[in-house]
Amino acid sequence: MESNLSNSAAVRSFRVLDVVAQHENGCSLMEIAEAVELPKQTVHRLVAQLEVAGLLIREPRSRRLQMASRLERFAIATLMNGPARRERHAILSTLVHSTGETCNLTALAGTDIVYLDRVETEWPLRMMLTAGSHVPLHATSSGKLLASLLPKPQRDRLLANMWLRGFTQNTIVDRDALERELIETRKRRIGINRAEHLRGMCGVSVPVMIDRQRACAAVAIQAPEGRMTLDELMGHVPRLREAAEAIGATFGL
Repeated sequence: MESNLSNSAAVRSFRVLDVVAQHENGCSLMEIAEAVELPKQTVHRLVAQLEVAGLLIREPRSRRLQMASRLERFAIATLMNGPARRERHAILSTLVHSTGETCNLTALAGTDIVYLDRVETEWPLRMMLTAGSHVPLHATSSGKLLASLLPKPQRDRLLANMWLRGFTQNTIVDRDALERELIETRKRRIGINRAEHLRGMCGVSVPVMIDRQRACAAVAIQAPEGRMTLDELMGHVPRLREAAEAIGATFGL
């Protein structure tokens, strides 16, 4: 028999959210009820409360339940400020020390990437961005990499809803060209930014993998072209992969 604590409304609500979070294409009420082993009427009431709170939404056509943007912001804040943040920051700091250039940890946030953490180089020429900053994913190595590793249906929906704003002459603003770029990125498992967000600033990234196909974040390095060529940045990929594996361990992956 469950204790009063494990059967409290707050814990049951968390169990519902946990189930929905595990499904890329959303859940029906029946699927949630079966997973949490609660009566459908109880699940219906919990879901209604979570919808009012802005934590769950329903897809317009299928009416399947999905995580709402408020919960996404909560998840990002948890990653930025969770108990392992100091360990991840230390890993990034070590990476910056060994490469001499700015490195960051990012995750997808809608059609953007969000910086979960960032350690700047000591060079005077650098781009100052803080944790929590958002950048359109199509103009970054991390964004293209993480988008490329999404399941194709999810990737197609994402591409269909993106505003492909041009930032430099190298920004990919054609949807078909971006799709081809994502296919190539998925094959090599390395994201490349050819001065697509800021003129003269290039970068490469590698994924922090959940399993063989899914990524939860990306580790990236960036530098001005005058200080380091793209080929030289690519030479740091082994170090990036070591850092990504170490950071994955902080997520329990």
